[in-house]
Amino acid sequence: MNHIENLSSRRVLLKQIGAVSGLLLAGSTGACSKDVSGNPFIQADDLIRQAVKRGDMPGAVLAVGHGGKIVHRDVFGYRSLVPEHAPMEWDTVFDMASLTKVVVTALAIMQLWEQKYFLLDDPVSRFLPDFGVNGKEKITIRQLLTHYSGLPPDVELSDTWSGKEEGVRRAFSAVPVEKVDTKFIYSDINFIVLGLLVEHFSGLSLKDYAHRYIFNPLKMNQSTFLPLSGENPDAIVMSIAPTQRLEDGTLLRGVVHDPTSRRMGGVTGHAGLFSDAHDMALYAQALLDRRAGRPSDFPLARETVVMMTTPQSPAGAKDVRGLGWDIDSHYSTPRGDVFPVGSFGHTGFTGTSVWMDPASDSWVVLLTNRVHPSGGGGKQIVRLRHDVATIVARALL
Repeated sequence: MNHIENLSSRRVLLKQIGAVSGLLLAGSTGACSKDVSGNPFIQADDLIRQAVKRGDMPGAVLAVGHGGKIVHRDVFGYRSLVPEHAPMEWDTVFDMASLTKVVVTALAIMQLWEQKYFLLDDPVSRFLPDFGVNGKEKITIRQLLTHYSGLPPDVELSDTWSGKEEGVRRAFSAVPVEKVDTKFIYSDINFIVLGLLVEHFSGLSLKDYAHRYIFNPLKMNQSTFLPLSGENPDAIVMSIAPTQRLEDGTLLRGVVHDPTSRRMGGVTGHAGLFSDAHDMALYAQALLDRRAGRPSDFPLARETVVMMTTPQSPAGAKDVRGLGWDIDSHYSTPRGDVFPVGSFGHTGFTGTSVWMDPASDSWVVLLTNRVHPSGGGGKQIVRLRHDVATIVARALL
């Protein structure tokens, strides 16, 4: 049995959930069970529980992996506060926001790179000619992946527009605000364009590509774009953690929170993925297994995974990025104080994060919908990610 199958079998064993002090809590596995004294992760659980009690977020799901298995998991609080209070559950589906960039888009790009559709230092305009305007003629695929393209953070959103075609036009007409390879600027435009490259090379929509070449091989059965587009959306919607209530009163539930992705139809390279803790555990463990050379269903070669998760930003750059993955930048708070530089991960605006340490074969997945219902919790989730990771790493290392 490989590690992905091991995690899949544990899904059943870990399903026992009970209410404690008004919060929905799931017991951990093995020696880390909440019923066993000396739980090394109890301080991390307490931090999350206190954050929920303060109202920093409605609820959360925490999962910790080590040595090829889940060693701790817990759920806290509520998946929704409006229109009704509903308890958080292990299989709650979250809007993953910018985790889309690494879970889907960067992986898809590197699969196509392995198939020799392009070189990383090829200019994007070689394949998408309409991108090569306004000083972007020489921007490369590598520079998009590392966020050293010099492009601004997002397309213009101050006016009313909608439709994928208009979003693409705005991304292609964007004007760089810095010279390439000089400054790290975290830009959604970079990954909108990378998503378009996936579609260009594969001939598939990003949604179809992700299902065929990422979710299906990894058995990520709860992961998708447009979760309400299936045959029975009413059966799915209540399992989704809602995000923000908009000014017009619309509550986003199963509809992507990111405004650019939402205007473009919800399937974009920078946002739009919906997933749960189980699937993220499968993904994290499969990636670490492949990187270590162990049996794995992760759909990339080991050498490619190593390249993606080691520094690929310009030499001497202060902010260090892999190909999609964050290694050591001002976004690296989910590393905490103990996991070493060389570990890697990513965050999502809605309150999601994953951090992985290949040296100790460990990972931490923390999923929240901190923007529910009114868009708050930004500073609080940054601190919580840091502190949880620190406690978890001290327990593991």
